[in-house]
Amino acid sequence: MSSHESPQVNDKREIFGWGMYDWANSAFSTTVGTVFLAPYVAALARSAAEAAGTETVSFLGIPIAPDSFLPYAISFSVLMQVLFLPILGAIADYSHMRKQMMRVFATIGAVATILLFFVTGSLWWLGGVLYVVANLAFGAAIVFYNAYLPDIASEDERDRVSSYGWAMGYLGGGILLALNLAFFIFSEDIGVPTELAIRINLASAGIWWLGFSFVTWKRLRSRGSARALPENKTYLNVGFKQLGKTIKEIKNFPETLKFLLAYFLYNDGIQTVIAVSSTFAAAPLLQGGLELKTETLTSVILMIQFVAFAGALLWGKLAKWMGAKQSVVLSLVIWSGVVIYAYGGLYGENVVTEFFILGVFIALVMGGSQAISRSLFAQMIPDGQEAEYYSFYEISERGTSWIGPLVFGLANQLFGSLRPAILSLIFFFVMGLILLPFVKVDKAIADVKAFDKAKQAPAHEA
Repeated sequence: MSSHESPQVNDKREIFGWGMYDWANSAFSTTVGTVFLAPYVAALARSAAEAAGTETVSFLGIPIAPDSFLPYAISFSVLMQVLFLPILGAIADYSHMRKQMMRVFATIGAVATILLFFVTGSLWWLGGVLYVVANLAFGAAIVFYNAYLPDIASEDERDRVSSYGWAMGYLGGGILLALNLAFFIFSEDIGVPTELAIRINLASAGIWWLGFSFVTWKRLRSRGSARALPENKTYLNVGFKQLGKTIKEIKNFPETLKFLLAYFLYNDGIQTVIAVSSTFAAAPLLQGGLELKTETLTSVILMIQFVAFAGALLWGKLAKWMGAKQSVVLSLVIWSGVVIYAYGGLYGENVVTEFFILGVFIALVMGGSQAISRSLFAQMIPDGQEAEYYSFYEISERGTSWIGPLVFGLANQLFGSLRPAILSLIFFFVMGLILLPFVKVDKAIADVKAFDKAKQAPAHEA
């Protein structure tokens, strides 16, 4: 491709390449974040606690409940994102190096994921450390990935394209999870110990992530020529200056800020449900001391992936029919019902069936609520500053929320049960339902267009 070619919007080849990154990195979300890592690390930590004759494990001198270690790691990784992602977004927007920065952080995240293979025995803590690195890199790469949405799709196509990206993610993550589930179930039959099978599955997510990302690097086009630095300046200097300018300008977009606050709250609830579902379901908290086996849990998560593929595409059509904001409100009502039932239900002999039914409802709204939120936000941000604004957005994006997992971990440690922790998540969905109806989408879009027009005016006069 000639460097003089001007990239176009709604290019099917480029949209496919963009969607393939979601296919690639969703392996981390499903195999690592949702299914295998949390129960595995918790089991290793429990064994370490038992060997030491205590109920907690010590990490850097801090006593931690085994089931709370990974939720704390999630929280810490997002606190790191709060510090780093906005400045990375500012650097990417200024330098026009979104694609290059996306590639660097995707590679770091994938390599850290591959290294999870070495988490075993007394190295239980390494699972948390590598997860922090991988999750931080995952979030950084997603900032630049999301920032491409306004570039590759016109306004009337963004709901559909965003939903397509999420659907590709569920399909890719689901296929690898199916392969991992089959390997896990039959591993001992072919002479592979269970622990080794889990470690191989964890590493496979990094290989999948890195390997399929090359399709994205091939198809996705850079926007704008790389911008040279002013004399005696570094990208860090320029990034901080640009970020300061953006923070001053953000007062021009009150509706965008309202949406971001609502999204931060309700998506925190969504991400916490996703991040802690395996810990919640696998723990011996069900009536009569029943537990959900890892195979059963993984089957439910696998079912969720493929139902969510259809659910994401369905919500794209629903947004066109009833409006983007209204479709998100509907999804939050369903999410609230899911959390309430997870707290009060899942008792008795039919617990596995109930868990599958609950999973269907989660699947129907999971991708849709997030895909439409992403495309809705794309309408509310100024041109040329997408990565900066999506850095704020990503702080509460999938697998990177921090308040929810922190509350979940603390509630578990204080009450000795995961049910009060699940109950606490109702707050996030209710707050989203209260705040979202007050967001005036038409005004937000008008504010952005007026700002972009005013910003371009001096350049035309020059």
